[in-house]
Amino acid sequence: MPSSRTRLFLSIFLMSLLAAAIKRSSLNIFSRPIAQPVTSRAMHVQSIPMWEGTGNNYAYLVTDDKSKEAVIIDPANPPEVLPVLKEKTDSGAIKLSKIINTHHHHDHAGGNVEILKHYKLPIIGGKDCSRVTTTPDHKSQFHIGEGIKVTALHTPCHTQDSICYFFEDGSERAVFTGDTLFIGGCGRFFEGNATEMHKALNEVLASLPDDTKVYPGHEYTKGNVRFAKKVLNNDAIKKLDEFSQANKETQGKFTIGDEKQHNVFMRVNDPNIQQLVGQTQPVEVMRTLREMKDRS
Repeated sequence: MPSSRTRLFLSIFLMSLLAAAIKRSSLNIFSRPIAQPVTSRAMHVQSIPMWEGTGNNYAYLVTDDKSKEAVIIDPANPPEVLPVLKEKTDSGAIKLSKIINTHHHHDHAGGNVEILKHYKLPIIGGKDCSRVTTTPDHKSQFHIGEGIKVTALHTPCHTQDSICYFFEDGSERAVFTGDTLFIGGCGRFFEGNATEMHKALNEVLASLPDDTKVYPGHEYTKGNVRFAKKVLNNDAIKKLDEFSQANKETQGKFTIGDEKQHNVFMRVNDPNIQQLVGQTQPVEVMRTLREMKDRS
């Protein structure tokens, strides 16, 4: 057996090796680069208010951040839209590639001719939109840059050429609804009927993921809330009322899931609303609600 002196020497030797190993490990830890958090890239949406105080319209500039490719949606009032486009294009912040229209009304597509004088671009929109280049089929898709996929959703009623555009970029989702769906409301049935609006809201748009942010063509939320409170006034409507009173703009702040809770036109199966309007069939509830709203 080794002597006590030999055992002591071996113990000291092993402890030295262990200490050296721990030191090397510690140095390796501190010398490694610190892992950077993974950041997800998302499309950039810039709202451009137009005719504030009268029409309260919105145009939207949507950019794929990686490629800088961008589209302008419903640039109806060029004096308010062109300065934004010029600043962005001149600085190299965007590469404008398309005009997109949600429908043919002048306060949505009426700026196309003037915009084309400055930017030679294709126009994607309904068949009756001014200078339209392409009318996409229902559920057809196209891309913006490297990350954004766009799905065209036909929603005839307000006009027969109404199209909503569903944008997806990774986990980010947004829908640009023109005058079909507003925050807490819907458009008038100028060229269509209750059957069409019921399908547009409660079948086509309601089928989108609940976390899809809603970007409508107008800032009509306060007026929509005033009507909704007379019809239902649930907790969701009360929250929307509080938000609209505290904030000038509501676009992009609410989702399809929110609309199912606070938009009475997307709650046509709610027993309380059915009792109030004296109808049980969803299309008849939709028709009666729109008539009430038109008179309010």
